Amino acid sequence: MPAATQPPPAAQPPTSTQYASDSPSQQAAEMSVVLCTAGYDHTIRFWEAWSGICYRQITMPPQWKQVNRLAISPDKVYLAAAGNSSVRIWDIPSLSNSPIMQLEGHTGNVTALQYSAAGKWIVTGSEDGTVKVWDTRTGQVQRTYKHEGTMVNDVVIHPNQGELISCDQLGSVKIWDLGENTCTHELVPAEDVPIRSVSIASDGGTLVAGNNLGTVFVWRIQGGADSTNLVPVTSFVAHNKYVTRCLLSPDTRHLATCSADTTVKLWSTKDYEYTLERTLEGHQRWVWDAAFSADSAYLVTASSDHAARLWDLATTETVRQYDGHHRATVAVALNDINLA
Repeated sequence: MPAATQPPPAAQPPTSTQYASDSPSQQAAEMSVVLCTAGYDHTIRFWEAWSGICYRQITMPPQWKQVNRLAISPDKVYLAAAGNSSVRIWDIPSLSNSPIMQLEGHTGNVTALQYSAAGKWIVTGSEDGTVKVWDTRTGQVQRTYKHEGTMVNDVVIHPNQGELISCDQLGSVKIWDLGENTCTHELVPAEDVPIRSVSIASDGGTLVAGNNLGTVFVWRIQGGADSTNLVPVTSFVAHNKYVTRCLLSPDTRHLATCSADTTVKLWSTKDYEYTLERTLEGHQRWVWDAAFSADSAYLVTASSDHAARLWDLATTETVRQYDGHHRATVAVALNDINLA
């Protein structure tokens, strides 16, 4: 088997004995990789990462509109899908197509979604200009933060689980302290140029943001006993069109940028120099979303060309292509973390 198709250690496919289970729910629970895609065709699809087979589909009523973002809980039990003004959550092992919970409270498209490290709360961002924190046990809102007069495009959780970083259509990046319940920092690297995506390193040391002009901004996060300082490190033009997603790898060694120019670029973060290492070419239209494998060796991307792709980052080859959506695929979620 060529190297490009060898699965990474953190994402081994289930063995044949696991597939032999009599219980469908047990089969699902034993899957070591949960990979989902969604978009504008009102379906969420679950894929066997290495065979490329779609083994499950959730078809949603048209009135639910499109899915904008997906998130898988850390324990792989729940899938959350952000859509027009609400978030719906499914129990994955049950194989039921009916959501077990619906988070209602936003008044516009929900554009951002992330589970906390323990899965006990979810943060969302919306075109209604708010960031909300939800208790996943009750479905109730715990916190609401406002970006006055503009839309929230993305939000991520700091690895310390005590801060949120959100960005908006007016070009602002804000840091929210959950303990103090307030905005502690506001960064405006390019005024009135929408910040499309933000990402924070797994060690909490770097913050990255990408905007509508294709520019990426990088800050070093220096935490003291009493305060956090953000020091601008560099900025660079990553693409000549929109940056739709920027994502730091779990091992912090690379930054992936997705763009309206149909490419995904991989940048080395070494010494904060952000040198271009690889360009992933193959998608025919905008690339909207991406997710790294746990070992940072693979990347899954979603595109308006209706397809998702699994890339081997060492070779830049497409290992698998996931076909089945009949409209734009704009969201992907991957959880292949081995907790055993």
